[in-house]
Amino acid sequence: MRDTRNLAGSALLAMATTGLIAGPAMAEDDNPPDKAPDSMLYDMPQKVAEDVWSAIGATQPYTYENSLHNNNLSFVIGEDAVLVMNAGASYQLAEALHEEIKKRTDVPVKYVVNENGQLHAAMATGYWIDQGAEVIAHVDAAEYYDNHKADYLDTLKRIAEEKAAGTDEAVSVSRTFEDRIELDLGGMTAEVIYFGEAHSPGDISVVIPERDVVIAGDMAFNIRMLPIFEYTDTAAWLETWPKFAEVAEGKTIIPGHGGPTDLETVEHYTKDYLTFLRTEIGRLIDEGGTLQDAYELDQSQFSHWHTFDELAGQNAGRVFQKMEFEF
Repeated sequence: MRDTRNLAGSALLAMATTGLIAGPAMAEDDNPPDKAPDSMLYDMPQKVAEDVWSAIGATQPYTYENSLHNNNLSFVIGEDAVLVMNAGASYQLAEALHEEIKKRTDVPVKYVVNENGQLHAAMATGYWIDQGAEVIAHVDAAEYYDNHKADYLDTLKRIAEEKAAGTDEAVSVSRTFEDRIELDLGGMTAEVIYFGEAHSPGDISVVIPERDVVIAGDMAFNIRMLPIFEYTDTAAWLETWPKFAEVAEGKTIIPGHGGPTDLETVEHYTKDYLTFLRTEIGRLIDEGGTLQDAYELDQSQFSHWHTFDELAGQNAGRVFQKMEFEF
């Protein structure tokens, strides 16, 4: 039988095997194409904690209607500096977020931290550098972004059309790091941490100890099904998870996608789902199943999650292709 020690523990494995993973309430029914049609933002920023705000993005894929704002754009207001989590997908989207920040404070944006090197995290890097901010990313995220930014620009222009105006080039970040850095915001410290391999190259989280908030980035998901890409190592993600969970326990979590929540909820949408996939695909491989069988894996218990139709089969197929060569 396949060695599943890299999964989460026998009790959780048993629940995953039987499809009885417990979790929070079902995903939101309110899932319009755009919640703020008069803004480039998908939705207006909501207050998560004192001095901490987040504009929660669409849980759908990129569309013209959501202006490619389908991740969370968060900001933390210190006495001396504002930190923004994610540059955003375009110049106009970043500008719209900046206008919302300026409605709440006169403190300048000094730091922008990109959660990874994906289009919606990093394409507006140039906007923030033009405003005098330092844009920071993990070294792996910066490399991935630089290798793909020309394609990102083409994608942005194709989907966003006139909304892409102003995003004339894909600008590299100002600064990179490897493990962790601390940024003094004045009265608050932002701990920018790379916990280890997860969803995308160089995924990072930001911890605000004084507010008991973790801006998790794509380490953690909520409401929607997480996507597994060609480069996603699900075994490594599960190995990284306990390091994140130890820090996130008892704190308010702003995930990469979906609204603010707690550790139990993001575990359900992230760790438990990864565990389910690896357990079921491992069994399928042991029984001589095929890639087509993986695509047809019964994931109906997650069918109420946003992006289920787009991602469920693809996720199972990619896990199958990776796990075939793990042992």
